[in-house]
Amino acid sequence: MKQISGSFRKVFGSKSKSGKSETVFKVEEMGTLKIPDVVPSPEQDSESLNKAFQGLGTDEEGIIWVLGHRNAEQRRKIRDTYQGLYSKPLIDALHSELSGDFRKAVILWTSDPAKRDARLANEALKTKRKGIKQLQVIVEIACAFSSQHLVAVRQAYCSEFHCSLEEDIGDNVTLPLRKFLVGLVSSFRYDKEVVDMDVAKLEADRLHEAIKTRQLDDDDVVYILSTRNVCQLRTTFECYKQKYGNPIDQDIKDCGKGDLESLLKIVVWCIDSPEKHFAEASSSLL
Repeated sequence: MKQISGSFRKVFGSKSKSGKSETVFKVEEMGTLKIPDVVPSPEQDSESLNKAFQGLGTDEEGIIWVLGHRNAEQRRKIRDTYQGLYSKPLIDALHSELSGDFRKAVILWTSDPAKRDARLANEALKTKRKGIKQLQVIVEIACAFSSQHLVAVRQAYCSEFHCSLEEDIGDNVTLPLRKFLVGLVSSFRYDKEVVDMDVAKLEADRLHEAIKTRQLDDDDVVYILSTRNVCQLRTTFECYKQKYGNPIDQDIKDCGKGDLESLLKIVVWCIDSPEKHFAEASSSLL
């Protein structure tokens, strides 16, 4: 993973002016992405890529110059245009022309975001020694992005691997993590900014009770964290802090250093402050 992260740094350079540093595989728009003021047409970019593939050695810098400076929609148009011009998928061309971690990094970046995240989730689930560092990608997909993206990832997962994401979690992850992950990926959060303050206060109390009694896998905890909309949960976390004095992630941390505690902290961070989570995740990879 560290080698792949290094390949992404080669492609995408340093942090953006905004200071956001996000995990390289799990965002559509990189904090490091720099798009030129005048962007060539998809036809021109496709021709540049095809030229980079010609000759004895692949022009990696040429590939970086194109794909490393285009956003998700621009990359989609390049994929479609390349296929039309050369009757070959761009991903296949990249696979045949590149190698090693650099190939994996570029293909992940160039792929359709939903397919990319489906592959990353599958890779995490099929890893023999699964820990939080591997499984956190599933939390990120479920909690840090839109419900529409999660649905697209689930559909892509079924198409790519001929089973559901939920099934593979059930087959490859043990309790209590399985219970949480299945709940997270099965939900469809309401995406409007609607908050019920009474519910927020009530559920802050319920979360505190579960943390105090160390029953972090309680059904109510799973339900609250996997179904409530982001604004509702952020309000619940704020109510928790105001009433009990500590941020909820700090109290979860004080429960212990197990995998469940670590997973719940990532859930909270991805919902409450995804920038904070991705900054930590990025720095741990570099």
